[in-house]
Amino acid sequence: MKILKNPALLIGVAALAGIVFGLIVGEWAGNLAFVGSMFIRLIQMSIVPLVMTSVIVATGSMTGAGAGRLAGRTFGWMLGFSAVAALVAYGLAALIRPGVGMVYSGEVDPSLAESASASTGWQETMLGFVSTNIVNAMSTAAMIPIIVFSLLFGFALNVQIAATGNRLLLDVIDQVQQVVLTMIRYVMYLAPIGVFCLLADLAGRIGFAVVTTALSYLGATLLGVLILMALMVAVVAVRTGLNPALLPRHLAEQTAIAVTTTSSAVTFPTVLRNAVEKVGISQRVANFTLSVGLTMGSYGAVLNYMIVVMFLAQAGGVALSPGQIVLGMGLAILLNMGTITVPGGFPVVAMFLATSLGLPFEAVGLLIAVDWFTGIFRTFLNVNGDTFVAMLVAKATGEIDEDVYNGRATVTADELDLGEYAATFERADAQD
Repeated sequence: MKILKNPALLIGVAALAGIVFGLIVGEWAGNLAFVGSMFIRLIQMSIVPLVMTSVIVATGSMTGAGAGRLAGRTFGWMLGFSAVAALVAYGLAALIRPGVGMVYSGEVDPSLAESASASTGWQETMLGFVSTNIVNAMSTAAMIPIIVFSLLFGFALNVQIAATGNRLLLDVIDQVQQVVLTMIRYVMYLAPIGVFCLLADLAGRIGFAVVTTALSYLGATLLGVLILMALMVAVVAVRTGLNPALLPRHLAEQTAIAVTTTSSAVTFPTVLRNAVEKVGISQRVANFTLSVGLTMGSYGAVLNYMIVVMFLAQAGGVALSPGQIVLGMGLAILLNMGTITVPGGFPVVAMFLATSLGLPFEAVGLLIAVDWFTGIFRTFLNVNGDTFVAMLVAKATGEIDEDVYNGRATVTADELDLGEYAATFERADAQD
């Protein structure tokens, strides 16, 4: 049956069944915990090679296209909104405290505790970003030094390719990335079983707190999306002088596609067409800004990632230092950028964040179980946020037609060759 091939539905059913089973049998469900832990470890073992290859391929294949004021304004607004998203997420998670009900008291993996040990000063923190032995950093899953090494390697590879025209090494690393992604896809076939066992164990030990924490997590994410949406609309209204009351009509079609597909990639052609034909943005600005937005404009993802950091810390009773909070925000923003995209879906992102900050993994199963709903929230903000950024950039360059926006004139968007954005589409799907 077709319905049985829907991964999100299967995971949702397994999560519900696991909670019910755990509530019925109680602590005996702890006997299933090892199966869930096995599923988590299968994801963990893919993180280091996936992050390294993703960063190297992204930086190694960069070109100088899009330089200048258009790019500067685009990147500026996107990074600005991303920073605001991280701050809003931290504030909401600190206020709502969605992970508190988990009462998880397990030990953090010793290898992760070593790599995430707190530094005594900012100098030592900065030194910790660079490893003297990259192999040792890989063995202890010290993600920040791994990212720094991969960025430098990717940039050097980019220079080498520009000088020699030889892309052989880049192509090999790209193939390694694709193989790791394929491996993760196979691992995710086990997600319903892993989620069932993880949540059965949690429900058996802490009871209905599993349900209340899931609702708190979803509520915090939804509230954050609504706050960010309101802030973005306010900024657009003030900066452009356009009537915000017309935005719902212009954004309705792309919003419907976004929330039903939970994919920025699938929604992209509609967003591009609406930006030109309904909002009045020039084709030049729309093509560049919205294409960049597929990977860098995932404000809903930044919001969600930072809430995940706070959720896992609260679930494990981990008191994050100011430096760790700033690092968590930085990682949430970096994961949103095209140069440090981690393809493979939400489980990999959650495990990456937990690994980088030394947080317990047990509650990740619950987050995976409700990720379909957070995917709706993320994609809703991602696609509409990109349109807002395009409006701000177009207004600054005088390339937004107010007559089109107000319905007094019509324009037809040019056909766009979407083939060149195929790789970007894959990265965008991973973040939604």
